[in-house]
Amino acid sequence: MTQLCRKKDEKLPSSNHPTNDWNRTWYTDKPDLTECFQNTVLVWFPCVYLWLLAPFYALKLYCHDCGCIRISTLCTAKTVLGFLLASFGFVEFFYILLERSHEIQNHMVFLLSPIIRSLTVLAICIIQLERIRGCRSSVFLFLFWVLAVVCSLVPLRAKIQLNPCPVKDASFLSKMLFWWFTGLVVKEPITICILSQEKTMAAGVALGTRLPDQAQILRKLQKEQSSGFCLLRTLARNFGPYFLTGTMCIIFHDFFMFAIPQVLSLLLGFMNEEDAPLWKGYFYATLMFLLSCLQSLFNHQYMYTCFTVGMRVKTAVMGLVYRKSLVINSASRRTCTVGEIVNLVSADTQKLMDFVVYFNAVWLAPIEIALCLFFLWQHLGPSALAGIATVILIFPLNGFIAKKRSKLQVQMKFMDGRIKLMNEILNGIKILKFYAWEKAFLEQVLGYREKELKALKKSQILYSISIASFNSSTFLIAFAMFGVYVLIDDKNVLDAQKVFVSMALINILKTPLSQLPFAMSTTMQAIVSLKRLGKYLCSEELKDDNVAKAPLNGEGVLIDNGTFSWTKEGPPCLKRINVCVPQGSLVAVVGHVGSGKSSLLSAMLGETEKRSGSVSIKGSVAYVPQQAWIQNATVQDNVMFGREKQKTWYQRVLDACALLPDLEILPAGDSTEIGEKGLNLSGGQKQRVSLARAVYRKADVYLLDDPLSAVDAHVGQHIFDKVIGPKGVLRDKTRVLVTHGMSFLPQADLILVLVDGEITESGSYQELLSRQGAFADFIRMFASNDRKESVTETAAQRGRTSLGDTNSTNLQGMEPMSEIDEEQVPEDLGKLMEVDKAHTGRVRLEMYMEYFKTIGMAFIIPIVFLYAFQQGASLAYNYWLSLWADEPIVNGTQVDTDMKLAVYGALGFAQGIAIFGTTVAISVGGIIASRHLHMDLLKNVLHSPMSFFETTPSGNLLNRFAKEIDAIDCMIPDGLKMMLGYLFKLMEVCIIVMLATPFAAVVILPLAILYAFVQSFYVATSCQLRRLESVSRSPIYTHFNETVQGASVIRAFGEQHRFIVQANKRVDFNQTSYFPRFVATRWLAVNLEFVGNGVVLAAAILSVMGKDTLSPGIVGLAVSHSLQVTGILSWIVRSWTDVENNIVSVERVKEYADTAKEAVWTVEGSSLPLAWPQTGTIEFQDYGLQYRKGLDWALKGITLKIQEREKVGIVGRTGAGKSSLALGIFRILEAAKGEIYIDGVNIAEIGLHDLRSRITIIPQDPVLFSGSLRMNLDPFDTYTDEEIWSSLELAHLKNFVSNLPDKLNYECSEGGENLSLGQRQLVCLARALLRKTKILVLDEATAAVDLETDTLIQSTIRQQFEDCTVLTIAHRLNTIMDYTRVIVMDKGHISEMDSPTNLISNRGQFYRMCREAGLV
Repeated sequence: MTQLCRKKDEKLPSSNHPTNDWNRTWYTDKPDLTECFQNTVLVWFPCVYLWLLAPFYALKLYCHDCGCIRISTLCTAKTVLGFLLASFGFVEFFYILLERSHEIQNHMVFLLSPIIRSLTVLAICIIQLERIRGCRSSVFLFLFWVLAVVCSLVPLRAKIQLNPCPVKDASFLSKMLFWWFTGLVVKEPITICILSQEKTMAAGVALGTRLPDQAQILRKLQKEQSSGFCLLRTLARNFGPYFLTGTMCIIFHDFFMFAIPQVLSLLLGFMNEEDAPLWKGYFYATLMFLLSCLQSLFNHQYMYTCFTVGMRVKTAVMGLVYRKSLVINSASRRTCTVGEIVNLVSADTQKLMDFVVYFNAVWLAPIEIALCLFFLWQHLGPSALAGIATVILIFPLNGFIAKKRSKLQVQMKFMDGRIKLMNEILNGIKILKFYAWEKAFLEQVLGYREKELKALKKSQILYSISIASFNSSTFLIAFAMFGVYVLIDDKNVLDAQKVFVSMALINILKTPLSQLPFAMSTTMQAIVSLKRLGKYLCSEELKDDNVAKAPLNGEGVLIDNGTFSWTKEGPPCLKRINVCVPQGSLVAVVGHVGSGKSSLLSAMLGETEKRSGSVSIKGSVAYVPQQAWIQNATVQDNVMFGREKQKTWYQRVLDACALLPDLEILPAGDSTEIGEKGLNLSGGQKQRVSLARAVYRKADVYLLDDPLSAVDAHVGQHIFDKVIGPKGVLRDKTRVLVTHGMSFLPQADLILVLVDGEITESGSYQELLSRQGAFADFIRMFASNDRKESVTETAAQRGRTSLGDTNSTNLQGMEPMSEIDEEQVPEDLGKLMEVDKAHTGRVRLEMYMEYFKTIGMAFIIPIVFLYAFQQGASLAYNYWLSLWADEPIVNGTQVDTDMKLAVYGALGFAQGIAIFGTTVAISVGGIIASRHLHMDLLKNVLHSPMSFFETTPSGNLLNRFAKEIDAIDCMIPDGLKMMLGYLFKLMEVCIIVMLATPFAAVVILPLAILYAFVQSFYVATSCQLRRLESVSRSPIYTHFNETVQGASVIRAFGEQHRFIVQANKRVDFNQTSYFPRFVATRWLAVNLEFVGNGVVLAAAILSVMGKDTLSPGIVGLAVSHSLQVTGILSWIVRSWTDVENNIVSVERVKEYADTAKEAVWTVEGSSLPLAWPQTGTIEFQDYGLQYRKGLDWALKGITLKIQEREKVGIVGRTGAGKSSLALGIFRILEAAKGEIYIDGVNIAEIGLHDLRSRITIIPQDPVLFSGSLRMNLDPFDTYTDEEIWSSLELAHLKNFVSNLPDKLNYECSEGGENLSLGQRQLVCLARALLRKTKILVLDEATAAVDLETDTLIQSTIRQQFEDCTVLTIAHRLNTIMDYTRVIVMDKGHISEMDSPTNLISNRGQFYRMCREAGLV
């Protein structure tokens, strides 16, 4: 049977389990039987029982005849049911045969089971046999049916679980009332797993959202260049029909809404009639209740449809932006930073979603307003025009305010700037710490933040005027109408019917009045967002014809008379390029820094603008960029890059790329997770992983942009021999290698020499030497240097075991493992990144306290007092109206109307002023809180140690600074305004209803309890879903970030489709938690509004019952107010949930307050002399270093004294602890034992900035920030222009910078992308020359420059830092041969230390390394 299943499984990937899989059935929290078991054993067991025992049972019946029993209805029913059961089996058989024929070629189990089940027809024969033989009760059949039922329960359970999305199977009523959702609300707490089980929920409803052919749409958008409207048209075409069903619902809703005041009018008329029969009163009351219920139902169906469409639109646009980011050309890419692209996905898609939800209000609101005024005219005649006049006055005011506020959207610009800067700070955090530049960047971020808050404050004050005018609108319209009505004619009297039907209509009028400005501003924002999205989606793309994939005759790459530039208008970066690379040959490209070597490879990839000429490439391409692009995934995933694993080839690639020794060091081998941008790998390891990715591809053409610069000489030679060279694994492939290593040139088939973007010479090594041109001079100049470096064949063939690069800043000790016993191997050994975690349960009360504490009690008490006052005024003027309506009519008029009107007006205006006060106060309080919280977050992040950034994805941190801070800025204050406003309003309504009919308390109390019960369920569910949605949002941005940065690699490898699928998966998962969130809101609102409608029914019925004792005025007041309850209730919960959902942001921002922090930046009252360190002596005393407790020591008991002006080289294999020394001196890692003294001062006792600002490092990765070149050299503005120019001159950059258009104010793009890698390295050198401290640490800073520049740098360092102490972590051993001392590190110890000549004569480890490098 297992064989049968195995065959079956080969075809069906979903069920690769034999009959018994103990891990699935026994050793698990959720036991389940394998599909095979369910289709065989469970089906066959009852049938086998029946078939085996049936002959014996028949024999028994044959022997015991008790006479025939007549056919009864029960017997007939049994027989019919039995036949039906058997026929189901045959139906299933034919269904499988027709529908799943492709799955059943290799396995008969699927076909066999239904046939066997059908043969239970035998049971029917036995029923008849029993009847004929007179047997009334049958144990045999009873046992058979029990077995059959029990065995069917397991597959039934599996089938129920397979389709967890309840909405598909829900009944009509359940869909209308959202009862299908109750199951999820009651589950607590909701986790990712529950949502994954409910996955099809969102998939089914909301994710029919990918636009069919995105590539075609992008082409069309670009052709039309009509920024946003083509996009809008496309979206409308795809999602319009479903949206129209929602529009139908809202039209029905409006019909019921306008019917209610008419029924209220009839009810109040009934109250006035003395002898009207009571049944009419009850009829009107019930009718009102029914209309209210129908209104609720249609409203929420409309909202549900809108949100679903909105979600689909958002997902679709996200997909377009993502796809666009993979095809955008470099010129367009430089105009928008990663931060801005992420903002398009986060903010602008959300604006489009809001637009979908509120769009109908734009055209419906004016119609609703017109209808209200028409009905008011019927009641009050021409006086209704006064109401229209008021509306006309309020409207332009709100329109003007909305326009003003949209101008203040500049806050978005400051926010963009702040997020962009934060993104760069997080990317370059290591440099910030090394240079002690945190304060300068902190000031920059706070500068943006202050501007952002200033704009926000203005916007909020304007918004408060808008809210006050709107909330007072009911009163203002009523005051104008009633005032004009009673003043134009004494005979006009206000009775209950006129007053309260008018009030009900005015309350209806409020909704469109409030929605219109909001819908307008949402539409305006959506238009801005559409333009931004349209502009991005229309931006220039890489042309497909840049590179022709033509089958060439014997050539691998052919460029014919090509001129290329980075932008359409810009100067060409390559001119008159003619290259013909024969298939299977090795071509070396050489030239100075900035001569266009990388641009040449980009031209071959089609990444540049082709001005003229043609480029053709034969076959597939693999590309290794100069700066390795590493994904936040395991080493294995990075190497395989979406391909199937071929074990032997994979091992061969790792061996050829010298990665095996590194994998031995990494905690989980090739399953170790690499941090974002390869944080926990050294430069050389990143480069080798990047190379391995290309080699694993088995492509036809390899474009290698200087892959050997970041690795040691002997590793470089190993890689050249095993991979790139004539005997390497790529020997039959076409290889274009950009290189600065002279030793590899003799083995190249063709050498191209680039000078200023032109190929000046080309030919083989010997040809070029014999020409006596620039190349020959170049070679002669460096022959002496390089002969020392060229690695002898024998050493390479000896194949040292510990190959690796010595510049490893290996932070592999950084994975956040819990401290565990040594012998346990934890599951998450190779995990590095801490995924954003979702808290569970309700938000803790402390979070509210924390938030209010930040605002301050002095602010909060007046706010509550103002709210109480505003609601008191409202209650007073409403009660005053009811008294006025009950006033007796004398001679057809009422007395003292002027005085009544004046009191009414005074109370109303007092309320308006109070509303303005409360909203302004809350806005200002919110800004105070958000300023503090942002400041705390920023300081906490910048004070975190380096290990924190290695384990926290930058997406999480950016999410905190963007989305969460935005929520604290706007969402929480807005939510609080609404919640408090409606809460006090509800109290007012309850007081009024109980004033009229005290008996209503009996109804209101149980309804309140029910309300609290439903609400508590909802808030917990909603908060949990909001948290899960937040957590699942971070990976989208992280992935986006990664993709934008690695777009050229993804394109070169042709992996766009796989990345699009990955991005879609992440968006889908995010929507899986978003969809239940808005359904939860609808579920709650529908259920609550029925509670609210109960209050309406109670108020109306009780009024009818007390007809004799109650005045029409008080009845009108109670019933018209109770009509508002439904709206108020759902708004309270919605705003409450909004506050609770957004207060989660406070929780998430506060999260980093408790993480470990670095030591203080400056020590108060420190007696450190200004000129410290004066001599530059460094002393290590029994110094030990651990990356984290419980891990191996990175440095063990180092004792060492470095004298002033000494030049010390530090060498050793990967992981020997060279970089750990540098990290220790800068206190990037704190000492685990021992001390370091600089000039006799224990560095552990001074502030980090005091230490780091007085010593200098030239790091391995040159990092620049966007901003002027001057800011990059001197962010604190401490040096004069002359000093900066002289440092640039010494760094050999003066000519380059003086030729730039803005000289020192030249804007560097994000990450310094508009400078070449070598130029960035020289900028880092200029920084060091500018600081000119007594101690300089070089972390092999010359890995990325050509030999000529390298020589310049080395000589500059020798001359300029002659009277300084220099520590060099070296790769190229020839750079340290004239140093005073060399320290050889091995496994955290100093294994040898002496002058280079003495060490060579001692024939120890250093001698062996020199011999390998051909220096002895």
